[in-house]
Amino acid sequence: MSNWNQNTPAYERGVARAGRAEIDQGLRAFMLGVYNNMVLGLAVTGVAALGVFLAAVTNDPASAVAQVNGGIMLTSFGHALFVSPLKWVVILAPLAMVFFISARIARFQPATARLLFLGFAALMGVSISSIFLVYTQSSIVQVFFITAAAFGALSLYGYTTKRSLSGMGSFLIMGLFGLIIASLVNLFLQSSGLQFAVSAIGVLIFAGLTAYDTQRIKEMYYELDAGDVAAKKSVLGALSLYLNFINMFMMLLQLFGQQRSN
Repeated sequence: MSNWNQNTPAYERGVARAGRAEIDQGLRAFMLGVYNNMVLGLAVTGVAALGVFLAAVTNDPASAVAQVNGGIMLTSFGHALFVSPLKWVVILAPLAMVFFISARIARFQPATARLLFLGFAALMGVSISSIFLVYTQSSIVQVFFITAAAFGALSLYGYTTKRSLSGMGSFLIMGLFGLIIASLVNLFLQSSGLQFAVSAIGVLIFAGLTAYDTQRIKEMYYELDAGDVAAKKSVLGALSLYLNFINMFMMLLQLFGQQRSN
């Protein structure tokens, strides 16, 4: 094989190098599209969460219908969203929607898939807007940047490593299903010990999934699909990384976020 490489005409070696260069450029463009979609989703989530929070609280005692942590006064909208039984619909709706998108994305046009992803990101923002009632805004910002730094390092590792992470991915996905079940159970048990365990294990699981999913998304590009399929894969990849980021952020916030005084 080494003799064949040495005897290959220079123009053929040049074509091979050009082909690799085109793949590298295409891969960079594909991954950039994935990250752009993910960042846009995070921005939509942040705007939605803050907007819902501002609409849910008031400084006017006359219009307040309830009071929560730190003397925060809720409007009727806030009471319905954070206190009434409607809160369970808000909490569980993103989980139902992500399963819907993942199962049916092959049937959508790329623009529709992207719009659904952004709609999901907005719904997620509504779902997690209650963090502003529980944690101080400064600690939310601090944990967000900690998550961003950790996510960036882990995603870079998944992108650059030559080691296959497929074996680790199978283990992490099984752990993820266990984590989802434990989280749903604890919605009703409200056990602080179980919540700490879920958060600590969750950070490790989503850290590993960030590296694994980045490598998996990179490998998706090498399948060289048609334009529409590649565009939908970009959205699906963004959804995977977005979920890893959001869940890692929430787990870290539960571990290190500074709660408002009652």
